[in-house]
Amino acid sequence: MGGEGAAERGSRTLRAEGALKAIAAGPDRQERTRRVLEQALVFAGASCAALYTPGDHRDLLCLVESAGVPRALYGVRDSYPASGGSPVADAHRDGAAVWVGPEEFAGSAESRRVPSSGLSLAALPVRGDGGGCLLALTGHPDGFGAEDRACLGLIAEALTCPVPTEAAEGGELRPTAFTLAMDSGRVEVGDGVLRLFGLAPGEFDGRVETLLGLTVPEDLPSLMSVTEADHMTIGDRELEFRVLQPTGPPKWLRLSGRLLPGGEGRPTRLLGTVADASTLRPDVTDVARVQRLAAALATAGTVRDVSQAVVAALRRPLRADRIALAELENERLVVTVLDPPDPESWPQLWRLEWRTEWPDAPVRAMPTLAAALREGRARIWPAGTGDLEPALADVGPGGLAVLPLPAGGRMAGACLIGWDAPHDFGPDERALLTASAGLAGQALMRAHAFDAEHELVGMLQRQLLPRRLPELPGAVAVARYLPSTAGLELGGDWYDVIPLPDHHVALVIGDVQGHSAGAATLMGQMRTALRAYAAEGHPPDVVVSHANRLLVDMETDLFATCVYVDLDMEAGAAWCVRAGHLPPVLRHPDGSTEIAEAEGGPPLGVVPQADFPMSPLRLRPGTLIALTTDGLVETPESDIDAGLDRFAHALAGSDPAHLGLLADALLGEARRSDDVALLLVRYDGMALRPLRESWSVWRLPEAVRHARRFARRTLRSWNVPDDTTDGVLLIVSELVTNALVHTDGQVRLDLALIGGRLRVAVADASPRTPAKPTSIGWEATGGRGILLVEAMSAAWGTLPVGGGKQVWSEIALEE
Repeated sequence: MGGEGAAERGSRTLRAEGALKAIAAGPDRQERTRRVLEQALVFAGASCAALYTPGDHRDLLCLVESAGVPRALYGVRDSYPASGGSPVADAHRDGAAVWVGPEEFAGSAESRRVPSSGLSLAALPVRGDGGGCLLALTGHPDGFGAEDRACLGLIAEALTCPVPTEAAEGGELRPTAFTLAMDSGRVEVGDGVLRLFGLAPGEFDGRVETLLGLTVPEDLPSLMSVTEADHMTIGDRELEFRVLQPTGPPKWLRLSGRLLPGGEGRPTRLLGTVADASTLRPDVTDVARVQRLAAALATAGTVRDVSQAVVAALRRPLRADRIALAELENERLVVTVLDPPDPESWPQLWRLEWRTEWPDAPVRAMPTLAAALREGRARIWPAGTGDLEPALADVGPGGLAVLPLPAGGRMAGACLIGWDAPHDFGPDERALLTASAGLAGQALMRAHAFDAEHELVGMLQRQLLPRRLPELPGAVAVARYLPSTAGLELGGDWYDVIPLPDHHVALVIGDVQGHSAGAATLMGQMRTALRAYAAEGHPPDVVVSHANRLLVDMETDLFATCVYVDLDMEAGAAWCVRAGHLPPVLRHPDGSTEIAEAEGGPPLGVVPQADFPMSPLRLRPGTLIALTTDGLVETPESDIDAGLDRFAHALAGSDPAHLGLLADALLGEARRSDDVALLLVRYDGMALRPLRESWSVWRLPEAVRHARRFARRTLRSWNVPDDTTDGVLLIVSELVTNALVHTDGQVRLDLALIGGRLRVAVADASPRTPAKPTSIGWEATGGRGILLVEAMSAAWGTLPVGGGKQVWSEIALEE
């Protein structure tokens, strides 16, 4: 076992020597330096490698070149004081290598600049050209082993420190070259650079701001860091950015330059070249490819976004036939993306473990993969090498790369890349794989945390919304809510469907200002308040007015908007009240749409004594009512009116027969920078309308007899059997008598017949609910009325109605 391990380690050193000799024959010195550094990633297991050389005054060790994971992730600086106590300074000053393990590094000052723990550091002196220092870092738990240190020593010996070169004064610029005066922002550029920016020589005014104005806004921060001297140290710079094109997507350009110090009347200058980087060589590693992957992962919010960014960055440039990225959860690989996505392209074990979309695979079923995850190093198997289990061998019969994805001292997952035809793994490709694994692991951990927190936010939001919508007589309602993906804060959008007496239903949608826990809390309070005021029987304008006064009295800094629609299922009519919100959109049965002309009041919580006028809506069976929030219709490119017109147009071309599919289609193009609420109600009309009659009870000595006579006449016209009529008349007598004796003000008797049930309701002006006596003595002269009503009713109860109440009783009629 020991002999085999030594042989393996020795072969790694020999391979490193061969790769460094091949690189030394390259003509480009700057490119040669970068290629040498990349070998630290391939053969020494480093995540990041950098070369430092003395500056012009030799008091600073300045960064010349780096490779691997972006330096900012490991807190690597652009310069270190030559006389300081950093490992870089110690190695350069003493001429001896400095090795810092995870525990020692955790206690050093450098660890405060690093977001993750468990790092090891190596600093090795570089000879020649004034000297320098090689800095390497790794996140492997065991740090740099003996063979890693031997490989780093070879790499330090192969490095030569680039010497700054002065540009020829007064010489003509090459077509792809430029020189920028950092103090004035004046720039001289070659004709080739102007062509890349889409400018003619006569159109350019010599200002760097003109060129920056032609770039993609998202790339400006990285460009500004190059063009502003305060953000730079003396040394080389390379980055990629995009310029806008008259038509089509932006074009990628690559800037390579070096900042040269000024002095004796000469300003600090940035000298360099700009080249077309829209196509990358697919067979070699390129710093730009890692940079693009880092840029894509920086904006990837979810685990799926991270996975797709890795696939896009690796599969095509590597000409791979399949690639899989999976999270490691409890000894199982939970696959987040497969390319190609069809099961037939993957081994039998993967197909057996297939779930709804992607498979889960037990790590124990692939011991070679389990060993690679334990070691934490990228493993590569060219065609015909290694005795792999079928679950792995069939992923890449022509070559297989397994990339453990390290993050925060543990393995976040793995990336598998396979080729069908025999594939040759060059040193550049190995460097790309190693650097990509470090980037993907960190991004995967961030995205997993984001997904978990976003799911928690969504769950909390859903708890504040209705769990399910009620079934409505004569209508169908569907609602959707989409939380924002722009952050982890709670939103304030809400909806509600509130059944009311007499086949009325209230439709509510609203939006509280802001995205925060405070907005979500206020949203829950406003939803509860509107539901409570509606249940009290108030008309729509009073409901909204009460909610407005409540929000004003709460003395919050937030306001809310809402729409409240009181829909009468029997009459096919509705009253709409708007409080600073979008109006309803109606889709009529003939397919035409209409943005309701509903008068509006101010948002809730702004004006204490505001008016909220009611606007009528006439509905025919088949009419669709759509209520939504601004997150669905408002975009940065257009105003809210144009978005509402697009929403109405989408409704016109839709099929209202399947509201669930329609709601999903309407939300398909929603921007996710804001949360969205959508409420759709299709009014179909009631198949069986109730029979209704009402009687105003006057406070006369014979009021009860008049109420009984009205009830008898109504029941006879409805063909209610005589044996039922007597019981109904007794209930009418008791309820009317109670209202006249125990309350003041108007009393109204309502009778309704629907579906074999007769409903008797008596409304009065008192909010007090009639009390049912617990016991009655034989000598008592009252208190038996409610007991009689309860005994003769299938159901009975009370409802608040406009400051008063309604006592009702339902009697089941025999067939």
